[in-house]
Parts: sequence; C-alpha cells; structure tokens
Amino acid sequence: MIDINELLSVLPHRYPMLLVDRILEINEEGTYCRGLKNVTMNEPFFQGHYPGNPIMPGVLIIESMAQVGAACLMKNPSLAGRIPLIGSIEEVKFRRMVKPGDQLIHEIKILWVKGGVGKMDAQATVDGELAAKMTMLFKLSVPNKE
Repeated sequence: MIDINELLSVLPHRYPMLLVDRILEINEEGTYCRGLKNVTMNEPFFQGHYPGNPIMPGVLIIESMAQVGAACLMKNPSLAGRIPLIGSIEEVKFRRMVKPGDQLIHEIKILWVKGGVGKMDAQATVDGELAAKMTMLFKLSVPNKE
C-alpha cells in the first residue's frame, strides 16, 4: 500500500491536480495496481460542473486513472526519474456518473513498456459498478532540471 505522503514523492502532481489518495495494491513487477480516489464535495471542479447536481468530469476520471498508472510505473526502479505522459487514449467508455461521496477504485494493468513508450488498460469502479474504462498509450519523459 502507498499512502498520500509516498504518492507525493513519486508523482509530480499537486493540489488541485493530484487525483489519487492511496494505492491499495501493487505487484512487485509494477505491472498491476489498484488505487483509490475519494470524491468529495470540496473538489474545486464541483463549483462549476453542474451546480445543484454535481458530476465529476470524465476527463478528470481519465486523469485519475492515468495517475494511478503513473504511480504503478514509478515503483519500477528501472524507470526512476522518468515521468509518464499521456500519448493517446483509446476505447474510452463512461458507464456511470461519479458524484460527491463516491469512492473511485482504479484497476490498472500495464500491458507493455518498450524503450520510452508503453500501454496500459484501466478501469474505474464505484461500489463494484463500472464507471469508466480506457486503454492508454504513454511516453516516458525525463523532466527538465532548470
């Protein structure tokens, strides 16, 4: 399990763009993990995304899944110092609205990593019900040190 403090050490994201609260499970190879995002009414996007009937934007669900995948990858010592960036997103499906009070559970499978690119499958569920799923290609980038 990886808590928020360790996530802050492996992910470059910060509030309000850090969309992962905890990694619940990760295998030794860094090819499978499950992560958690608590969706609260305090999220800044709810002020303008359907006031009176707040719904988490789909692009932020995608970003949250991508961040769990990034945390999974960053646990692999051979990828240390590289940041995964979204290259393309395929086969995105949204099946359920995500509202304040929901707990998003992301399940990520890293399909392959070759050189500086890779591919992963991801899904997000709420109470065991599929909320969203996608396949994502990513590029591993070395951050600027200016």
